[in-house]
Amino acid sequence: MKVIIITGSCGLIGSESVKFFSKKKYLIVGIDNNFRRYFFGKDGNTNWQLSNLKKIKNYIHYSYDIRNFKKLKTIFKKYNKRIASIIHCAAQPSHDWAAKEPLTDFSINATGTLNLLELTKQYAKNSKFIFLSTNKVYGDKPNQIKLVEKKKRYEPINKHYKINGIGEDMSIDNSKHSIFGSSKVAADILVQEYGKYFNLNTVCFRGGCLTGPSHSGAELHGFLSYLVKCCLKGKLYKVYGYKGKQVRDNIHSSDLVNMIWEFIKRPSRGEVYNVGGGINNSCSILEAINLIEKITKKKMKYKIMKQNRIGDHIWYITNLRKFKKNYPKWKLKYSLKQIISEIIKEQSQIH
Repeated sequence: MKVIIITGSCGLIGSESVKFFSKKKYLIVGIDNNFRRYFFGKDGNTNWQLSNLKKIKNYIHYSYDIRNFKKLKTIFKKYNKRIASIIHCAAQPSHDWAAKEPLTDFSINATGTLNLLELTKQYAKNSKFIFLSTNKVYGDKPNQIKLVEKKKRYEPINKHYKINGIGEDMSIDNSKHSIFGSSKVAADILVQEYGKYFNLNTVCFRGGCLTGPSHSGAELHGFLSYLVKCCLKGKLYKVYGYKGKQVRDNIHSSDLVNMIWEFIKRPSRGEVYNVGGGINNSCSILEAINLIEKITKKKMKYKIMKQNRIGDHIWYITNLRKFKKNYPKWKLKYSLKQIISEIIKEQSQIH
C-alpha cells in the first residue's frame, strides 16, 4: 500500500483527509499529540476524533510532536520511498494565542514545518507535500481595501474585489501579521523554497475560514463551529470589533480535501493557492448569527466588543480563479447553509 502521512490528523482538515484517503486504499500514518487541548482547553480536545479514526483499519497513529526531529525521522525512515504524500495540517492556529507564547508558536509552525520538509527531501523526495498555510500571511494588508458599510456587512468599493475576492498577487510585505501570521509566513516561504530550490512537489494552500462538522471549535479558533456551540449551549459569544460586520468566506473541509486530491494527481513545485468558499460562501458575523438562529430556531446570546483583534481582517473573501484555472475538474460542493446545517446536526448530537 502507498503511504500518506497526515500531521494534525485529529484536527478538522487532518481527520477529513484520513477518511478520504482511507477510501483510496492508502495506508494512513497520522501524527497528532492533541496539543490543541493545550492551546484551547476542553473545547479544543480532539480525543473524541482520535477514537473515531482508530476504527479505520488502514490508519496508524503516532502521538508525536512535530518539533521532535528524531521521532519524526523514525517514521520517515520506516516508510521511506513508500511515502506518496505528506499533508501537513498540524499547527498552532490562533493569532490571539500566539502572542502569549511566541516561542512555542514559532517552534510548532515554522520549525515543525522545516523538520517535515527536510525529512521529505531525505526520504521521500518524489512525494507530494501539501501545506495548510493561512490567509494571515497577508497580514492586515486586506484592510487597506476601501470598504463601504452596509446594514450587516462591509463591502469593497472596488468592483474587482467585490466580484472576485483576494488573489495570490496581494503583497505579504509592509503589514501587521500577528505573531501567528509571522510564523506561518516563515513556514509558507520554506515550503515554496523546498519546492523551487530542491525540486520537491510542494504547495501552500492559504486558507481562511476552514470549517465543517469535525471542527473542535474554541473561542480563539474555529469561528462557525464555536458560534454554533455557543448557540446550542446558550453561551455568550463575544464579537471582537467592527460591529460584527467583518466578512469571511467559508469552505467545507471536504471541499478542501478534494482540492488536495487534485494537486496530488497533478502536482507542481513551490506553488501557492488561496483557498476558501468564495463570494457565495461569505458572511459577516451578524449574518452567520442570523442564519444559525433561523436553522436552530434559538436566539443567540452575543455581545459586540469595541476592541477588534490585532491584525484581524475586516473583509476577506478568497479569489479561487487561479486554482480553478489549473484544476478545472474541481468544483465547490457545499453552500454556506449546508455547512452550517451540518455543524448544527453534528453538535446537536454531542450537546
